[in-house]
Amino acid sequence: MKLSDFEAVIFDMDGVLIDSEPLWKIAMEEVFLSVGCNLTRKDFQRTVGLRLDEVISYWHKETGWEEVSPKEVENRIVERMITLIQENGAPLIGVIETLNYLSEHSFKIGLATSSYHILIETVLTTLNIQDRFEVVNSAEDEEYGKPHPAVYLTVAKKLGVNPLKCMVIEDSLNGIIAGKAARMKVVCIPEKTHHPEPKLIVADATFENMQQMLKALRSS
Repeated sequence: MKLSDFEAVIFDMDGVLIDSEPLWKIAMEEVFLSVGCNLTRKDFQRTVGLRLDEVISYWHKETGWEEVSPKEVENRIVERMITLIQENGAPLIGVIETLNYLSEHSFKIGLATSSYHILIETVLTTLNIQDRFEVVNSAEDEEYGKPHPAVYLTVAKKLGVNPLKCMVIEDSLNGIIAGKAARMKVVCIPEKTHHPEPKLIVADATFENMQQMLKALRSS
């Protein structure tokens, strides 16, 4: 792919901008254990890329805890995540350089994530990149989360860019499917704590990290 073929780059957040997947697994393991669900980080592989309410609904159906409402579990996980991000949050390799390069070359930059607004604000503030995105959209505001393409289509519409002129940067299969369903080209930078997922090959390009991606795109 050539950067010159695009007008906008749309980033996923968790696992792309910040190494938050391990933090999610810590928060979920702690909270689910507190309500009697002995789930492990390996179990959470099944729900990578889904919106948090969808994750909780999935595990509620699977395990059927009774003492605490799913909404309360959701609130506890969000509260724990805010603390973990503030204490441990750092941009992944190549993120700052890529955002700088795109801004300097007048690309429109968007963010399309399954995370809630409070977590988006926490991440962007912690990483000090809140001013880099022209449009930020959460699947919290969509009827369906990823792998439905709505979160990406909304960003493209607000940016005023044809989806065919948008490049997506993702780390999960659900995110790749969402970007492809939106008719966008998708770069995959696989999240390192996930088990290898051969289906990620459906992405248009794959890189080890964003620094490697930027180097390849600049040379193109």
